[in-house]
Parts: sequence; C-alpha cells; structure tokens
Amino acid sequence: MSTLNGRIALAVAAGALLAAPPLRADDTPATPTTAAGGIDDVLPTVVVTAQKLNEKRAGIETQTGASTYTIDDAAIAATPGGDNTLLNQVIMQAPDVAQDSFGQFHVRGDHNDLQYRLNGIILPEGISVFGQSLSPRLISSLKLITGALPAEYGLRTAGIIDMTTKSGVLEPGGSVSLYGGSHGTFEPSVDYGGSSGNLNYFVSADMLRNDLGIESPDGSSDPLHDHSTQYHGFGYFEDILDPDNRLSLIVGTSNDKFQIPNQSGLAPLLGLDVNGQTAFASADLNENQRELTSYAILSWQHAQDALDWQTSVTSRYSSLSFTPDALGDLLYDGIAQSAYKRDVAFGWQTDAAYRLSDAHTARAGVYLQHDNATSVTDSQVLPTGADGAPSSDVPLLIADNGSQTQWVESAYLQDEWTVVAPLTINYGLRLDHYNAYSSGSQLSPRINAVWQAATGTTVHAGFSRYFTPPPFELVGSETISKFVNTTAAPQVAAATPPMAERSSYFDVGVQQKLSRALTLGLDSYYRRSQNLIDEGQFGAPIILTPFNYLKGKIEGIEFTGNYAISNFTAYGNLAFQSAKGRDIESAQFNFSPQDLAYIANNYIHLDHEQRATASAGASYLWDGTRFSTDMLFGTGLRADQMLADGSSIPNGAHLPTYTQVNLGVNHAFQFTGSGALTVRFDVINLFDKVYEIRNGTGVGVGAPQFGQRRGFFGGVSKEL
Repeated sequence: MSTLNGRIALAVAAGALLAAPPLRADDTPATPTTAAGGIDDVLPTVVVTAQKLNEKRAGIETQTGASTYTIDDAAIAATPGGDNTLLNQVIMQAPDVAQDSFGQFHVRGDHNDLQYRLNGIILPEGISVFGQSLSPRLISSLKLITGALPAEYGLRTAGIIDMTTKSGVLEPGGSVSLYGGSHGTFEPSVDYGGSSGNLNYFVSADMLRNDLGIESPDGSSDPLHDHSTQYHGFGYFEDILDPDNRLSLIVGTSNDKFQIPNQSGLAPLLGLDVNGQTAFASADLNENQRELTSYAILSWQHAQDALDWQTSVTSRYSSLSFTPDALGDLLYDGIAQSAYKRDVAFGWQTDAAYRLSDAHTARAGVYLQHDNATSVTDSQVLPTGADGAPSSDVPLLIADNGSQTQWVESAYLQDEWTVVAPLTINYGLRLDHYNAYSSGSQLSPRINAVWQAATGTTVHAGFSRYFTPPPFELVGSETISKFVNTTAAPQVAAATPPMAERSSYFDVGVQQKLSRALTLGLDSYYRRSQNLIDEGQFGAPIILTPFNYLKGKIEGIEFTGNYAISNFTAYGNLAFQSAKGRDIESAQFNFSPQDLAYIANNYIHLDHEQRATASAGASYLWDGTRFSTDMLFGTGLRADQMLADGSSIPNGAHLPTYTQVNLGVNHAFQFTGSGALTVRFDVINLFDKVYEIRNGTGVGVGAPQFGQRRGFFGGVSKEL
C-alpha cells in the first residue's frame, strides 16, 4: 500500500508495505537527522516504541489483492473545508462512491454494507442516519478498502473504512478553531494531543449549528424548518507498558438534533378529517429527530519476535427518537408516529499474525458481537370501515413495542504466501454465523494474488465469497396486523423478515506508475448475489429499513490517477457501474402490489445505482498559501419512470446529471515563539448548481432532497 502524505492515493495492496517518506506541509521530506549514537539519541524511546507498535498493528491486517484508497490528515486539511467537513464528504472523493441524501454514500453499487474500524478494530453498527459521530479531526489516516477482500474482512464487505487515530506522542500539540458562514453555520472545535512518560493521549471536541441539517427538499438555499445542533467528542489514550505491549482506550460520543425540513405550498391529499380539521399548511409541519451515539474500545496489543496480536472489547450505545407533527402527519400520511429505537452492542475481537518464514505469514482471528435492540412506537391513526374510508374523525392510538437480541460469531484463518519475489498469494477461509430476526451461516473461501509484473506495474486479481447479515438495528419491528382497518393499513400483508445476503465477488485490476509523479490505475469488479440486501425509507421517521431481492447483479469499472510534483498535487477518478435486483422477498408490506408484481418478473436498477461517477481535486502550495479545488460528478440516482398510461417502472429512470465544484484557500501565519495562525476561505458549490439527489420516487425513497446550494465559509485556527 502506498501512502502519500498530503495527497490522496490509490494503491493495490501487496504483501510488502511500500511507504513513502513523511512529508511536511510544503511537501519536502521530513526525515529526522540521526546522530552518531543512533536514532534513539534524537527521538525519545517512547516515540520509537509507539512507531514500532503502530507498524506491527498495521501488519496484523493485510489488504493483499484488495483495492485500498488512502486519505491522510494532510490531504484532508488541503481540501476545501479542511477538517471542518463531514466524514462522508471526505470519503466521496474516493473512486466509485456516489452521494445520497441523509449523509449516506454508496460504494461500488451497494446501498450501505460499510464497516467502520478504528485502529483495525470493528466499531459495532448504530442507528444513526444523519449524524456523523466520527469526525475527520480524529483521523491520522483513513483507508477505504474494497474489492475482493481477504478472509479477515467480513459481515460488511462493500467497503472497509479503517481509520488510524491521531496520537499525542507522534503528533503532539493541537489547535482551537472557529469556522462558519452560509446556511447559518457556526462550528467551534478544539483538539489536543500530548504525552507524559509512557501515557499518550489525543482528545477533540466540536459543536456544529446550521440551518441545513438535512438536504433541502425543494432546492432552496434556506429551506424551512431545517435547523440542526450537533455535539461530538472523542478521546484516544494509550499506556505503553513495555517495548512489546500497550493498552489503549478509545471513547467517543455524539448528540445530534435535527428538524425535518418542510416544503411550502402543499396541502393534504388523502381527504381525511381529524377532529374536524381537514387543512394544514405544509410549511407549518413540525417534525424532529434526535440521535445519540456513544462508543468505547479497550485494546491490548502485543508485538514480539514473529508473533503480533491485538485483542479488544467494544461497546456502543445508539438511539434515535422521532417526534411527529401529531395533526399534520396524520392529515398528510394517514399516520402520526412517534418512534424510539435503541441498540446496545458489545463485541470482542482478536486478530493475530505469525511469520512462519520469509515466504509465509499466517493470520487468524475471531469476532463475537451481542446486540439488544428496543423499539417503541406510538401511532395515531383513523379507523376505517370495510370500504377503506375513515369511520371516525377521532384518532386511535396504537402502541407497538418490542425488543430483540442478536448474536454474531466469526472466525478466519489465512496465509499470505510469497511464491516468488514478484508474486504474492493470500488465501483463506472465513466462517460467519448470526441469529436475530432470521439466522444463517456460511463458510467463505477467499483467494487473492498480487503480481509485480514489471517495474512500476502491479496486477491484482481475487475471488471472495461473502456472507452479509441484514443490519439488525434497522430491521422494522411493527406488528402490521395492529394497523388493519386503519388509515395506516399496509397494501400487502406479507412481512418476511430480512435474511443474509450470499454473494460471489470477482475483482481484477492493474496499477501503473508512469513516473515518480504520475500513477494510473484500472480496476474492474463483478458480483452475483442471492438475497441481495437493500434499504429504504418507509414512513415519516427517517429510519432506513432493510429488505431483500432474491437475485442481484452488480458490476463496474474504475479509472484512477494521482499526480504529485513539488508543491502541486492532483487526483482524478472515473467509474461506471450497473446494479440490478429482481423479486423482493422480505419486508413486502412496505411496497405496493404493483411494484412487487413488476419486480418479481423483471430485473430493475437499484435505487442507489449511479451509472457514472467522477471525482477530482488539486492543491498547490505557494509561499505559505494553499489553493485547492475538488469536484464531484454524477449521472444521478434512480427514480421511477412514469408511463403514458399512468403506471410506472420502479427505478426505471435516473435523475439529471450534475457537477459540483468547490474552492478553498488558506494561509498559515507563523509567529516567533507561538504556533501558527491559519486563516481559510472556502466556496462550496461554486457555480450554485441546483441538482436533485432524490425526487421522492423510486423503491424505498421517502422524500425529495437537493444538493447543497452555494455557500461561503471562513475560519481561523490557532495552533496550541
């Protein structure tokens, strides 16, 4: 894996680590001067030990044969917005990542299926939809690992987002920052890292307030009722016990509140009468959502001689509360539902690597997770008669509460074999089992090969069998029989619980380093799935619900490029994909009979398919001032195709093509005896492109959303 500090780089991960020297902000090598007595005379022992342990920890994992896209903290700082952007906006600059509403993004034609890791440790999933509980400020480097993955990666396989956290001993100091501008944005933050003896730490906190918490539903720059307040905190603490062992603790929390934005000028169309009221202005709707997330990871790492291992225990609490507009929601939707969902998860993960010989490195690991989910809903509906018409204007209250537990067990064993100097093969087996609303297990073979075909040329190929349980914390638990003979009665009574997806994944690619400055890449993938998992928003609460297609087929090709010379860097990505599914076989009550009948006999495009996606960026440092730009291009997500007879083809059309361009400039003022003062100015959506992310139609699409309109932002940060 090649890492370029201050840049964004794509690499095929080979068996050996191909590391570039660290770079300063001016892109010059930052190699420490070594005295005659050795490096220990220059760097404190604790720093050397921390660096060694970090390298050993990275070696426990392998990305041999996978496609790894690396973004470090310097690269983030060099983009418009810097580390004031949200994590999803950082990841969308990677290849074949399509943006969606509610802060979602899609990797290689998958709806979600993303696994987040901190320092190689799986972070149990939560319920958060809009919230970004992981801030770019905590990241030293981020890897998006995708393709045909080795056996150590499982459960969520479309993309592994592995973040290495900052450490006070390697990156001492910090900053205090104030950022804000358009859409009522106000964002103060602080971070600081340091060490005392063998104890090292890094902490950060930020608060974000704006009037564009969720995407605008009408394309306006200042949508109605869209205020958001978000608080985030993070801490990393480690105790280096001796040169071969360390304990570390990661803690984080987020508290995010969102108003659900309104469209103006709409009127109820269901013809309902609630306590004598039939009219309600859409601009006056008052829906709100709150999301809480807290997590903790305690780890012990050991690295000595040929054996390296890390064992961790994790916990995560997440909850979501939705408060409806009691009258307005009932008139518009036939139901006003307050919803509370909570998931408490505990996990244990152990991974180890043992160097059997110069040619073989064995890796093995186990993962256990237990979840307990609680769902509490109170729904106001109107009773209906045999003809489906309301029989009273007095609402009924339907309470539907429940809880469920989940167990997940996984184990893997693999061998990384250097057959000959230019050829490395990684092969292994993975066993996964889960038991929740449904249950299942699978033994999955994996094999990957990396061949250094010539100087500067790397070819990789791989096959992976995948087993993906449905996202437990998102499975809907409503008892649909309770809503019979009400205005919220489903059109379809079937409610098969979501089940695990099983798929075969093939990946072939090549990377060519044409010169010291220019690297090009080509990657292709092909996937066939049984019980393909997708997700949709059904109902007013912004809670995604999983469902399955009986069959799925996804394929695509990616082109990447990276250029870096002196103080100038640039990158570009272009991807094409096709993602289709047929025959919805679970959570059927969320769909109309017409859609179910059509999809049962026809492959349809998945709602999150974007046929062509591109991203690009450039950065230039001139006399302490950095100029940067980046761009997103997409041919649009899917929408229903309306036919002349009034019927429609689900996901048969796509939304218009769009391009969003961002600009940024920042300058660091140096002062003798104190840290630098950095001033920045950013323009997001420079050309004020008005584009729809969703238009309210399509399978599992709840409401229209538009991309962010042009915004002007400024900030100042002071090093501590």
